[in-house]
Amino acid sequence: MNLATPLSALTTIGVGGVPEKLRVANTRDEVIEQARQMWAEADQWLIIGGGSNLVIADEIPDLQVLQICSQGVETEQLADGKIRLRVQAGEQWDHLVEGTVAAGLAGLEALSGIPGSVGAAPIQNIGAYGAEVASSITAVEYLDYLSGELQVLSPAQLSFAYRHSAFKAGSDGQKLEGVITWVEFELENLGGLSQPIAFPQLAKALAVEVGAKLPVTQVREAVLKLRAEKGMLLNSEDPDTAGCGSFFTNPVVSAALARTLPESAPRFENTDEDGLTVKLSAAWLIENAGIPKGFRIAGSGAGISTKHTLAITNRGGATAQDVLQLAEFVQVRVANRFGVNLQPEPNLVGF
Repeated sequence: MNLATPLSALTTIGVGGVPEKLRVANTRDEVIEQARQMWAEADQWLIIGGGSNLVIADEIPDLQVLQICSQGVETEQLADGKIRLRVQAGEQWDHLVEGTVAAGLAGLEALSGIPGSVGAAPIQNIGAYGAEVASSITAVEYLDYLSGELQVLSPAQLSFAYRHSAFKAGSDGQKLEGVITWVEFELENLGGLSQPIAFPQLAKALAVEVGAKLPVTQVREAVLKLRAEKGMLLNSEDPDTAGCGSFFTNPVVSAALARTLPESAPRFENTDEDGLTVKLSAAWLIENAGIPKGFRIAGSGAGISTKHTLAITNRGGATAQDVLQLAEFVQVRVANRFGVNLQPEPNLVGF
């Protein structure tokens, strides 16, 4: 990979300028070595895996980048019948899921088709169709930026929440900074059956009730079909997939604010035991703020997916500024119409 490679070539949304330096690590030891070298040299740095959850600015002349390409999966049979997997950070997420489903293991099947790398999965606490990766993670090996030391972190230390972990800044501004080298999972062998179906849309697609268990292969097929219908399954021939998946998280608002919305506004489970907050549908808010599927600002290379209003896509030749401008337009429209502030799900770098 030469030093003039733009990061647009390494991200699924296809935007991003040329960094000062691009490093590639193919093994765990190289991840550790290259990260320490980068941190010694650079004030501005970025770790990149599959590039699926990033919007990188068009001008990043002082940024050094480490691309994680380490591969490998170690398997251990546990006494309680569960299977422990230690997976190198550079493994592609869906390759891992495909392998666990082929082995008849339950735990990751509802997360099929999500782009990106294994090392990025805990950072975002990726989730879909009622499942989150946090429920399967038992440990993460992590190289700390400040101390330069390796640590093995437990789930309790990772502060998992909806699309959040200790690697993302909390309300106090604190976060873990560094690089993940491997992630450990524990999955179950339920005789080839899945975990209970937790999401109504997936249950409907499978023609079962919520809580049912089905063959993991059948669940994976249904999830991949649903994602493809929404343009959220990477396909080089489909411009609707040239994005970051869902661009905004489903907002969590006060119950009082939720009561001001039309009855038709979808509401998900309460996010606290007291019922003081409600999770809303970002897609519904966007559409009902007057932004339809396929919407584009005149002259922009970025557009709302023609299949799903929650995705911002590169329709061809988009710049990072095009993407950011459209995202801000959506945020303003939703805030003005409903008083709800949408938060971007991808990491915005260099803006």
